This record gives sequence, structure tokens and C-alpha cells, in this order.
Amino acid sequence: MMHMLKNQEQVLSKIATNDGHGENSAFFDGWKAYDSDPYHPTKNPNGVIQMGLAENQLSFDLVQKWVRNNPKASICTTEGANDFKDIAIFQDYHGLPEFRNAVAKFMEKVRGNRVRFDPARIVMSGGATGAQEALAFCLADPGDALLVPAPYYPGNDRDLTWRTGIQLLPVVCESSNDFKITREALETAYQKAQESNIRVKGLLLNNPSNPLGTVLDKETLTESLNFTNDKKIHLICDEIYSATVFSQPDFISIAEIVQENKNCDLDLVHIVYSLSKDLGFPGFRVGIIYSYNDSVVNCARKMSSFGLVSTQTQHLIASMLSDDVFVDRFISESSVRLGARHRDLSRGLAQVGIGSLKSNAGLFCWMDLRRMLKEPSFEAELELWRVIIYEVKLNVSPGGSFHCSEPGWFRVCFANMDDETTRVALNRIHKFVIQNKGVEANNGKKQCRRSKLEVSLSFRRLDEIMMTPHRMSPHSPMSSPLVRART
Repeated sequence: MMHMLKNQEQVLSKIATNDGHGENSAFFDGWKAYDSDPYHPTKNPNGVIQMGLAENQLSFDLVQKWVRNNPKASICTTEGANDFKDIAIFQDYHGLPEFRNAVAKFMEKVRGNRVRFDPARIVMSGGATGAQEALAFCLADPGDALLVPAPYYPGNDRDLTWRTGIQLLPVVCESSNDFKITREALETAYQKAQESNIRVKGLLLNNPSNPLGTVLDKETLTESLNFTNDKKIHLICDEIYSATVFSQPDFISIAEIVQENKNCDLDLVHIVYSLSKDLGFPGFRVGIIYSYNDSVVNCARKMSSFGLVSTQTQHLIASMLSDDVFVDRFISESSVRLGARHRDLSRGLAQVGIGSLKSNAGLFCWMDLRRMLKEPSFEAELELWRVIIYEVKLNVSPGGSFHCSEPGWFRVCFANMDDETTRVALNRIHKFVIQNKGVEANNGKKQCRRSKLEVSLSFRRLDEIMMTPHRMSPHSPMSSPLVRART
């Protein structure tokens, strides 16, 4: 076996034989556990429920209705077939003008029309994954680094580093201030890199945050912009969850901040966007780079030839996003539905004394299970996670895989399933926690005590939460033709 591996290393490239894709992480292991035993309400009711997939399926009925009512938008219908040849032949990697115009307009609308985006600066890519990598190629050389506030999305380690050869250096954020980014934390991370002779080329912000589900306020964005300008490094803002905000405070784009800060170096500011989360179209692979730097726009556009969005998809998206009535209703209704589902999950967790970080965006919540750890260590976190995966049968993602500095936090996705699956998942959590309380009582662990009220909560109350009036509106996902999570 060793001889075979050694021979492979000699025959294949370093990329082909290394583990830079990052699949040796608990984040991806959870997906594998789900894939081998997926939950289905009738075919496999005891299977693993997928709560590790940040996918927005709560408003697909609105999209499906639009598609049915606009058959001409697709070149694969009788109504749209006349456009087939023009769309199917060779495409310019600048993208269809109507596509870039529609995306720019949609980005403006999501940001409350407080900023303007130049369609000429929009570069398309194969999803946010391709956009992140293309930007990394444009901004940094192998061995250079980007600072990234932690906890952060595990896929960044793959998207930004695997083929580019750059590094990601975590900026430590802590629960004591709700994981907020501080100038002190940025300076500390930058100084550590300097001491290690690592050249820092930029700061990557995820706003709204994955996994925290929080938005960055104006002060934090301004301080981050000042920091990068002072250091003469790039500021990359990943804004792929910008239309998933479901309660106050509102989302603020870095585009608004640079618009107000006339003295900042615009050549150092770049935005990553996609339609995967806001519209729920990850399969369409629509990624966007928006840069204020002409050289980056030109270089990224040439690189986009390695991951273009098909003209068929561009044509459909351009038509859909040009429909103001549809876009306005989708943004509004999606926000309502995400907020309702978030309340269902957070209230269901609170019933059994499980807290979560206060959040108002994204497709997930940041669940606090620190009191359920045997000890405050990442080994104990993984031990608890294995129980949740293989016994409770829920694929939630441990904070350690997000580079969280504190063990015991878990990301729980809530928008990729229907109401009934959510109820089943919460029931499983309730049963697990109540069983665990019995063990804790026997062990006399004071730090894990719950109030009598919490212990006495019944599953009937959970059903009441899931059937509150806000769930029974005419637009409720209860009646939506949703696909159950990965059935």
C-alpha cells in the first residue's frame, strides 16, 4: 500500500495527491454520514436529517410559479425555442449584457437601492467558489495570506487555498462580545503574520456571517476598511447572504461604506456575490465578482473562461431578475419565511435550555452546547458531535471545523427542509437533551442544571410552536411544494 501511494506521488501532481480540498474535516464527514443514511419521512424515518446544508428552499414555490408563467424565459420551451440558436452558440466571457444589467439591478435592490453597481464591473464565475478562487489568484501569490475572522465557512480553506497556494490566517473572535470583529483582533493577527514573515495581502469578511447569522454594523465595516487602507492590503467582502436578512438591523454593504468614505483606496475593495443563497439557486452556479479595481476586473474576466455561467442560465436569470414585481415579492416573502423558520428553531431549542447566538440573517443558527461538553475541549466537542450524528441522527456542524476558538458551538441549518422535518429534528433534540439531563443529574454537574420549568416542557408545546398563526398564512411553506432535504 505504501509503495502504491509513493508511486502515485511520483506519477501525479502535488495537487492530485494532497488533501488540500479539505474533505478530512468534521464538516464534510457529517455530509458523508447523511449521504450513507439519509432521512426520509416514510422510506427511512430513522435516517440522518441534513442540518449541515445551507440551502434556501423555503420560497421555491414563488420561483416555480414564475417559471410556469414565463415559459419564454427558457430556450427549452415551445415559447422560447426561437431564441435557442442565439443562446446556444459561442458566448463572450463578458457575459450577456442583459444578464449583467439584471444582476447589478438585483444587487442594488437587495441593498435598498442605496448604492449603484456598474454592470461593466460585474464578472461572472462558477458560483461563489469560483469567484473566491479567481479573486485569490488576482490578489495574492503562493505563500501570501488573507486574514479571515473566525469562526468562518470551512469551504474557504478549499476555495481560496487549494489551487492558489495562499494561506488563510484566522482572526480570533470570541463569544464574550458575540464574536464581533475588533481592531485589536485584526492588529494581533496581522502582527503574528509579520513575526512569521508571512505577507498579508488582504482581509476577507463574510457579511452576513456564515456561520453566525449576524450582519456587520457600520462601525465594524468602517473600522475594517480603515484597517485595510492603513496596511495597504485588500478588503474582500463576501456578501452572498445579503438577501437572507429577516429582522433588524438591516444589511449594510461595503459598497455603502466606500461610497461615504471618499478617501479610501477603491482599488483595494472587492465584493463576492452569488445567487446560491439569496435565491436558492446553487445548482445554477451563478457567482459574481464586483471589483472597483480595473486591473482585477480585467484579469478576473479572463479567468472566468475557466468557469463561465452557461448562456442558458444567464438568459433565464436575466429575464427573472428583470421582473420587478417578482423580485420585490420574493425578497419580501423570503425574509418573512426565513424569520418564521428561525423563530421555530430557536424557540424549540430554548424549550430545553439550549441557547444560540442572537442572529437575524442567513440560513442557520449558531447553537451553544458548551454546557453539554464533558470538558471544554475540541476533543469533547467532537465526541458530542459524533453522538449527535450517529445516535440523534442529525447532521449539525461542529464549531471546530469553522475554526471557532471556543469548543461547544455548532451550526444548525434550518432552511433546507419542510416544516414536518423541522419538527422531527426538534423532537430528536428534545429527547436527547432530556435523556442527557438524567445523566447529568446522576453525575451532579452543576454547570449543566436546568430549571424545573425547562425540564417539564412537553412535546405538545413543540407542536404548538410549529403550528402558530404565522405558520398558517396563505404563503406558508406548509403548503409549498418543497423538496424534503436531499430526498
